[in-house]
Formats: sequence, C-alpha cells, structure tokens
Amino acid sequence: MTTTTSVRIGVGLTAAAAALLLTAPAAAPATSGSTACSTPWGSLAQANDRHYSLGTLTDVRSGRHACFDRLVVDVDRPRHSLSYDVRYVPTFSEDGSGTVIPLRGGAKLQVVVRTPAYDDDFDPTYSPANRKELVDTTGYRTLRQVAWGGSWEGQSTMGIGTRARLPFKVTELDGPGDRSRLVIDVAHTW
Repeated sequence: MTTTTSVRIGVGLTAAAAALLLTAPAAAPATSGSTACSTPWGSLAQANDRHYSLGTLTDVRSGRHACFDRLVVDVDRPRHSLSYDVRYVPTFSEDGSGTVIPLRGGAKLQVVVRTPAYDDDFDPTYSPANRKELVDTTGYRTLRQVAWGGSWEGQSTMGIGTRARLPFKVTELDGPGDRSRLVIDVAHTW
C-alpha cells in the first residue's frame, strides 16, 4: 500500500520551505507563560491511620505554586508520628457540635490531623485569629478558603474550600528540627 501526502503551498511559501515544515519536529504546545502541569494524583481519600499523632498542632500556612496550591500544617513532633485523614466531603462541620461551616468554592476538602491544638494543660498551641480564614487565599487558583473546624478529643480539623473537586496529594515531611509538616497540595487542573 502506498501512502500519498499532498501539500498545499500557500502564497509566498516556497516548495523548499514547505518541505522543511513537513520534516521539522512538532513544536511543543504553547503554555501561555506557565509551566505545563502533570499531576497524576486522584481525588479519593488519603489517610495514615496511626492511632493518634504525638505532639501538638502549632501552625497552618499556605502557598501558591505553578501547578497547585498548598496547605501546610505544622506539628511539633517528628513525621513518623503523624496520623491524618484528608477527603472531599459533602458538608464541612465543626468538631464536637457538628455545626455546618460553609466554605467558598465548588468542593470541600476536609483535613483531620489526629493531634490536638492544645497542650497537656489544655492551653492552645494554635489559636487562629479568624476561624473562617486561617490563611489568605486571595489570588490562589484552586484554594478559595481554609476554615477551622476545631480541636476536639485529640484531633484538629480544617476545611479547605476549593474551586472544584480537583486532584490532591498529601505528603509528610520532616523538619524543621525535630518537627514535622503535613502538606496538602491541590492541583489547579486535572
């Protein structure tokens, strides 16, 4: 079987230039100044079911990256003691009372870290200035809001309002020092 390729040469394009176009490798797709993102993550629950984490929750931070938005939960003990459950939920509720906490965005990602935000004397180790806005998400592509669900019976809960139900990844990191971080990255796109 013989395959024939026909080429239409436009005005001002020589046959040599047309032949060069046919043999040149295809250009990479334009990315409009942004990095091409590949996030092979999913949107199903991710958990590390150790009974309870050691230590206490000390801070909640966020950051913007080229392909995802990030929430960081700081704990004052090493990573090998972290226990958590991160999942999309139909409604986000306050720990203890069950009161529904509205979140901006098209989806709600619940983050449960099985460590308290208080010490052995029940003094707070993390006390957000604004329970409805733990971090400023202005200008973020995916995160719309991060709210505090409370710290109750040895666990702390946060709700992340996201633009839509998008892929996410949970990572446990060491440091700084003998502390650890639970990192939740939520992709900008599928």
